[in-house]
Amino acid sequence: MDERFTGSFTQQEPIPEAGIESALAVLRHGRLHRYNVTPGELSETALLEQEFAALTGARHALAVASGGYALGCALRAAGVAAGDRVLTNAFTLAPVPGAIAALGAEPVYVGVTPALTIDLDDLAAKAGSARVLLLSHMRGHICDMDRLMRICDAAGIAVIEDCAHTMGAAWKGVPSGRHGIIGCYSTQTYKHVNSGEGGFLVTDDPEIAARAVILSGSYMLYERHLAAPAPEVFERVKYVTPNVSGRMDNLRAAILRPQLRALPDQVARWNARYAVVEDALRDVPGLTLVPREPGAAPVGSSFQFLLLDWAAERVREVLARCAARGVELKWFGGEEPVGFTSRYDSWRYAPAPPMPATDRVLAAILDMRLPLTFSPEDCAQIGRILRAEVSAVWQQG
Repeated sequence: MDERFTGSFTQQEPIPEAGIESALAVLRHGRLHRYNVTPGELSETALLEQEFAALTGARHALAVASGGYALGCALRAAGVAAGDRVLTNAFTLAPVPGAIAALGAEPVYVGVTPALTIDLDDLAAKAGSARVLLLSHMRGHICDMDRLMRICDAAGIAVIEDCAHTMGAAWKGVPSGRHGIIGCYSTQTYKHVNSGEGGFLVTDDPEIAARAVILSGSYMLYERHLAAPAPEVFERVKYVTPNVSGRMDNLRAAILRPQLRALPDQVARWNARYAVVEDALRDVPGLTLVPREPGAAPVGSSFQFLLLDWAAERVREVLARCAARGVELKWFGGEEPVGFTSRYDSWRYAPAPPMPATDRVLAAILDMRLPLTFSPEDCAQIGRILRAEVSAVWQQG
């Protein structure tokens, strides 16, 4: 009888005991709002920002209500306004173009390669059409950041990095999020640290940092930040920067601080699981593994593979056969969005001309979470099931 996987693709590990204890302490004193502190007290949120700045090597960090808020806040802080054109990935998740559209700006989509990274040739061709690139390291796949920055620097394009899937990753030793003017991160449940919802942005630019703090809803309480610029920087921008409130609270910060300390170990665990699945799928006829750039040190918290040029009905059969054996795959090639699988031609508020080379890749992407509640043995079983079912459908011709 065929084996069946019985694990849950949406079950995360529990919050560390240290985070639970810190959260209980916040609940007991009741000061959940980040600026509600007693004399001499440092809030959990301010301490978290200081620790995240140190983790990434950034001068300034701001904790916010969600990764999507971090993107919108970053765009505003960088000066993007209604009517501006902003370059971004054709392969990403809906909050990325959504952050652009929420400002009344216009997404300009850049293609995707079979490595699931932004098409740098397409970026170079479109470089003159916008002054900002909102770069999504979608599903943790990091492009050649050296070449990307050369293209953007030569064209005068400011880069904002969406690192929702690359917290803890790096390019040639530089943490993800530290190549552009701003890096944005998510702490939503399915990301690399878990507070349910939440996010960060980091920058070395003091005026961008000051604008972001005001945008987040600081009410002139700048001194209650530990990773923000000097007071005189706020004086330059405080009257011309709106409050678009999106603060993180002390409860979520308390949950996150121990998880940040554990992040390097968690990254190693994810990558070990990714390698087990990848090894199981090598040399499967009709299946294309996603290559990694040599300079990238990724975080394998999810897994993708391609069924390039497969007919849609055959892809659906793979999905159904795997689901029957307990393996949940998401497909970016469906005619209609399902859950998070929307793509550039789904976002009808920001229409774009067809992109045939990108469409070929998007139609082939199958996507799977790899939560750390899976053991290496679980991942080996998942790999066996995927190998067997893709092979069976392929052999049908």
